Parts: sequence; C-alpha cells; structure tokens
Amino acid sequence: MENLSSFISSPEQLWSMVITYGGKILLALLTLGIGLWLIGRLIKVLKKVFEIRAYERTLQKFLLQVISVLLKVLLLISVVSMVGVQVTSFIALLGAAGIAFGMALSGTLQNFAGGVMLLILKPFKVGDYIEAQGYAGTVTEVQIFHTVLHTPDKKTIIIPNGPLSNGAAVNFSTSPVRRVDITFGIGYGDNIDKARQLIMDILTSDQRVLEDPAPFTGVVSLGDSSVNIVTRAWVNGGDYWDVYFYLNEKVKKTFDENGVSIPFPQRDVHIYQTKA
Repeated sequence: MENLSSFISSPEQLWSMVITYGGKILLALLTLGIGLWLIGRLIKVLKKVFEIRAYERTLQKFLLQVISVLLKVLLLISVVSMVGVQVTSFIALLGAAGIAFGMALSGTLQNFAGGVMLLILKPFKVGDYIEAQGYAGTVTEVQIFHTVLHTPDKKTIIIPNGPLSNGAAVNFSTSPVRRVDITFGIGYGDNIDKARQLIMDILTSDQRVLEDPAPFTGVVSLGDSSVNIVTRAWVNGGDYWDVYFYLNEKVKKTFDENGVSIPFPQRDVHIYQTKA
C-alpha cells in the first residue's frame, strides 16, 4: 500500500505511464481492428478463388477455417508484443506443443495432407474408375482423410489418402476411349494370314469398335506351342468390357468354324520299365 500511495502521489510518473502504455494500447487496438478487417477481406477473396477453381466444398470450408485461425493467432501475438508483453516463451511453448501433436498424429496428418493434395490437384474425381494401392474400383467419395472406391462386385474399399497421394494410380476414365488388347494363339501348322483376316473381319463388323484409330492385328511372338497374334481395338470407355468378353468368345467360335486351332500346353509322359 505504501508503494501504491507513493506511485499515486507522483502525477508526473502516472502521466508518463499513461502516455507510454496508453499510446501502445491504442496502437495495438487499432492494429487489431485493421488486422481483423484485412483477414476478413482476405478470406472472402480466397473463397471466391476456391469457387472459381471448383475446389470441393469440404476442402474450401476447411482451408478457409485453418487460414483464418492461423492469421488471427499471428495477429494476436503481434498485438500482444506491441503492448510490451514478452511472447518468446509463449511461442516456444506453442512450437513444442505443435511438435508433440504432430508426432502423436503423424499418420493422421499424413492422410490429411494427402487428402488436401488430392482435392487440389484432382488426379481423379468422383465417378472415375481407378486402380491404386492394389485395388480397383469406381471413386464414390474423396474425403479429407480417405477415398472410397466401389468395386464391380459391389465391395466398398476405403483407402487412406496418405499412401494414395504418394503412390502410383491408374485412372481409366481420363480418356473417353480405351484400347482392348487381347492375344490369341494359333498352332504352328495353321495359316497366319487366314487367322489374322478372321480376327479383322470380326473387328470391322462390330460397330462398337472405332474406325479411328483403326483396329490392328499382328504376330507378337512365337511361343513354345503357339504363334501369338495380338489384337488391338479402340472402343468407347463404356464398351470396354463388353467388347473384351465378346471378342474372346467370338474369335474362339470363328476359329473352330474355320479349322484354326488354338493350342494348349501338352505334356508327353514316357514310362520305362526296368528289371530289378
């Protein structure tokens, strides 16, 4: 109380304190107000940019919230330091807490970062048929932490976004057309030209096979027991499997009708009898 009375009884010191800290407080409040206004304007601009670039709404909302919170924390630290409060220890504490939090949730954060990259770069989108991480299916959801696939046999596959964003992925839906590649084997005693012509007749008579690029057949290799003829036909993406199954069946029946053999591995077993 004695110190307080001494302080109050010194108008010069009181006035000096008011001038010193009052100016800092006013400047800090002014900085806080302007900073919050600028952050609000920046968030609105970023929202328009995200909408123009057609980011997913989930990603838009999450990114805007994260950016807003980070900017406000930085602004608060700046305002507090303007008043004269030492924030070094506070920043160090936040850094240590951030490191501990990151180590504890390293896998989750990796999946989160992968989800952000997938939603921004868009290597695939909902409805695409992809193959990744040993699985293949149609993408039904791309969330922040995982991606959901539905397989043709109606299984649901949930793949974490971390490995998915860092690994190789095949997107079969990028192009509207796909190429059907099938190899047929014929016997060494069969006529190659005849077999190729039979296959080509099947391809040209199927309206689902595109004329441009033109279908192709050719001898790709001489196997142990067969001459292998590769068949390549371009089709619309939705016709791929129908044409694939049709060609296998149709070529087999056509070869049978025209005396072209499709060899299969055979093994001769020789039994020798010896006297004891």
